[in-house]
Amino acid sequence: MTSMMKNEAGIPTRGPEQARTQRTLLSTRKRFHVPALERTLHAQVAREIGLQIIEGELPPGAVLPNEADFGMQLGVSRTALREAVKVLAAKGLLEVRRKTGTRVRPRHDWNALDPDVLNWLFSGKGFALGMPDLLELRLIIEPSGARLAAQRATDENLTEIENALGAMETAIEDSATSVEADLHFHLAVLDATHNAFMRPFGALIQEALRASFKLTNRDRPAFERSLRRHRDVFEAIRRRDPEGAEAAMRIVLSRTSEDIERSLSGQAAKKSAGKSTKSKPAFRVGKQAGQETRGR
Repeated sequence: MTSMMKNEAGIPTRGPEQARTQRTLLSTRKRFHVPALERTLHAQVAREIGLQIIEGELPPGAVLPNEADFGMQLGVSRTALREAVKVLAAKGLLEVRRKTGTRVRPRHDWNALDPDVLNWLFSGKGFALGMPDLLELRLIIEPSGARLAAQRATDENLTEIENALGAMETAIEDSATSVEADLHFHLAVLDATHNAFMRPFGALIQEALRASFKLTNRDRPAFERSLRRHRDVFEAIRRRDPEGAEAAMRIVLSRTSEDIERSLSGQAAKKSAGKSTKSKPAFRVGKQAGQETRGR
């Protein structure tokens, strides 16, 4: 791994290779936010290759170029590239074989619950690909979670859920705050199940949830309708009505699915319009998904 240079005060600074890599990689990915944990050299390289895989630029079965050529293409050393390949192989995206080279593995082999893979999937063109599976998973887990919450929630749990709902209601004009409050609401419901795996699972997929909340509810009337449905979930949990809580959460998710489908269809229409107008930049799902909108 490339050693870190230090200034006169002994504070670590980027070496020439790291600075060059950051310019090379990030200049091609300006539409994405790079989390703090991905700012090391080989992690940036892993992110770049991971995004190419998830977005289909490197399709399943594709063989990566040899280290020298690929390293030159990315502007990094063989050492950094080799470390990045190890990271991606551990996440199930790549398969390394001595005689046949490094190949992209099929999507069903990817570790989809790996935090980095989730982040990459929901920050680029893979968003539309991953969203149906996320919604399906939520429909399996969250209605049952609401049922359990109605049976097991403590007074503290009820206060936490109600506070999150209140934060949503006061954030109608603040999209960023409403998204975080929405996320807090759903995690609080999972927490109220008192199941040892529910809250950690919710925390694991929270980046994917946050991405979906940002996409939905672009107008105030729709957001207000969403608030009423969320309140229905809370009221059912508070009155200890398992069936009502499960049904209310299922309604929340079914309406979310409709909103996301409508939003993605609108994005597709904008993309087509962008292609037909030379003066307008090409539409990218990743860019649109990154914009702050009210959550659901």
